[in-house]
Amino acid sequence: MKIGFYTLGCKTNQYETQAMEKLSAALGHTVGSFSEACDAYIINTCSVTAVADKKNRAVIRRCRREHEDAVIAVCGCYSQHDAEAVRALGADVIGGSGQREAFLKAVIEAAESRQKAEVLDAALRRREFEVLPAGGLTERTRAMLKVQDGCVNFCTYCIIPYTRGPVRSASLELAVSQAKQLAASGYREIVVTGIEIASWGLDLPGKPGLDTLIDALCRAVPEVRIRLGSLEPRIITEDFCREMAKLPNLCPQFHLSLQSGSDTVLARMKRKYDTARYYESVRLLRAFFPGCAVTTDMIVAFPGETEEEFRESLQFIQKCAFADMHIFPYSRRPGTPADKMPGQLGNAVKESRSRDAIAVAEEMSKAYRNALAGTLQEVLFEEPEDGFFTGHAPNYVKVYAKGEDLHNTIRNVRITSLFRDGVRGEIQNQEV
Repeated sequence: MKIGFYTLGCKTNQYETQAMEKLSAALGHTVGSFSEACDAYIINTCSVTAVADKKNRAVIRRCRREHEDAVIAVCGCYSQHDAEAVRALGADVIGGSGQREAFLKAVIEAAESRQKAEVLDAALRRREFEVLPAGGLTERTRAMLKVQDGCVNFCTYCIIPYTRGPVRSASLELAVSQAKQLAASGYREIVVTGIEIASWGLDLPGKPGLDTLIDALCRAVPEVRIRLGSLEPRIITEDFCREMAKLPNLCPQFHLSLQSGSDTVLARMKRKYDTARYYESVRLLRAFFPGCAVTTDMIVAFPGETEEEFRESLQFIQKCAFADMHIFPYSRRPGTPADKMPGQLGNAVKESRSRDAIAVAEEMSKAYRNALAGTLQEVLFEEPEDGFFTGHAPNYVKVYAKGEDLHNTIRNVRITSLFRDGVRGEIQNQEV
């Protein structure tokens, strides 16, 4: 049978979809495009915001409408959180954010029996890390490596601890083994991902820290670039930076979750740091990784956010001089404490503050990219685009250069100027 996949949300979801694609192929089935005729369609959902839920529903409805006779299967955080809503949308098979192999087998059985099925559990009771295959079926340059699942931070705006459950970590041996397999398959870069990778090891014997894992991965595959997923700012200490700076294949790009640049808003969010501690993390990274890209995400118009608090946030992000940012207007999430907080702000305020924050973020991004002019960057090239070949530097800035047959090669590129959403450069030599 032929199965089409559609993924919404984070890199962890993307990893898990790729794992289900590999499992499907291993069982003798064909992985088709979501846009072509298939026997079954699997929609892997996100539920990080109400806007994400709206997107989930739109995809499920469209799939059901366009493929009346196919099996429609839904998994992910949305169906874990609100299975009843997914039932109402006419899904044939419902899974959650775990048990991917059992869910996939239920989809295959449903296609044969035409019987509905559900594979759901209680996320908060999970204790074991689910082992899934790493890497995709199609030719890629960059692979994701999931090393952790779950979160116990319980920020007031976030539903994810309820949909993903407590922290579960891949063993060091498993992570290293999968990294070696990815390297042997030809991948030139590995992105270490999870729901909250800074908590890796908390559930393992001896409670090893993330630095132990990253050191082992970098040394196991020295010819592969290792890039870190989103980090909790408190993990950035002088000792952490000193050890990580010894690893030549660790990419100098660090995504530190911020969410607000106002201490009073951070307190209402129940984030576990203040702006002083956050800025110390930024300072340490730049001291040990000169020229590194520090990126972040920020929520604007959180319940009760005053104009003064918002201006504090803008001033703070300018102080941090981020290389790139994702700006999100606050989205109410039923089931979280923030949903019941007073001072819910209207769409006009959310849109206005989003525009202001995006404008500041874009100026900082341009400044960071402008500063790269004249530098030499080792670019991992990925695909042709409008007469150029594009790829990413270690700092994850997108680079455009003239050339042919560059897929999955690393070349030294002299950066010349800002260009589109990245920079333009000239290739200096043969493959690195």
